[in-house]
Amino acid sequence: MEAGKLPQYRGSVVMRRVVVCTVAAFTAAMVWCGLARASEPERETEAAAHLLFFSGADVWRNGAFMHGGLLYAYQGLNQDGPVFKLLLNGGLYRFQSGGSEISGRQVMGAALPGWRWTAPGVDLTVFAGLDVQDHRYVPDDPGNRLRGTHLGARGGFDVWYEPLQNGMLTGSASLSTVGKSYWTRAAGGWRLFDALWLGPEFLACGDDTYRQLRFGAHVTSLRVLGYEWSAGAGWVTDSDKRDGLYGRVGVLVRR
Repeated sequence: MEAGKLPQYRGSVVMRRVVVCTVAAFTAAMVWCGLARASEPERETEAAAHLLFFSGADVWRNGAFMHGGLLYAYQGLNQDGPVFKLLLNGGLYRFQSGGSEISGRQVMGAALPGWRWTAPGVDLTVFAGLDVQDHRYVPDDPGNRLRGTHLGARGGFDVWYEPLQNGMLTGSASLSTVGKSYWTRAAGGWRLFDALWLGPEFLACGDDTYRQLRFGAHVTSLRVLGYEWSAGAGWVTDSDKRDGLYGRVGVLVRR
């Protein structure tokens, strides 16, 4: 196979293989998170934590992605101070271009220094740094501005706010100069059984040629087997007028 080209898979075969690879990568990331856990008791570990490892998988009818990374807080995750976020992301997707269906492969990495503020019921992290993306297409889409490898800047924020004893609001945004791409999420939730947050979520992402909206529900901060889990599911619609279901799952661990 020539360098830079994707295998000539078609239709549902592509998506089945993407899903299998995504699940395998997500499982490997879970093992890594488990190895990263400290030997101290869980509460003592979190109180003194400086590192947050995270990983997740995202699947819908026209794509599947896997992401992972870490957040390092010099003063500690429960303190104000400088942070460094490393983000890796990759997957396959399908889209329409010039009346044809294109299969795309994306790999990206970002190195993002920033600052974290904490207060009772509030956590805010802002970051900005370097973004590298690589996009390949089958059949080739030479008119696509994202085709090839690009270097740009990325910035964004993560905020968590608990205005009520058992209520929360959260929001995240990540924007890049590469293709003017963006990813945003807003959610609310209610604390149930002192074990998890449950509520609605809204996501919007895309670039200068493609847009996607998601409406669904989420479960956040569910602790199982020493991991902190999150999940979401709902309805997705995009600028190619292809509606369907989406599902995502994430896991994190503090050290």
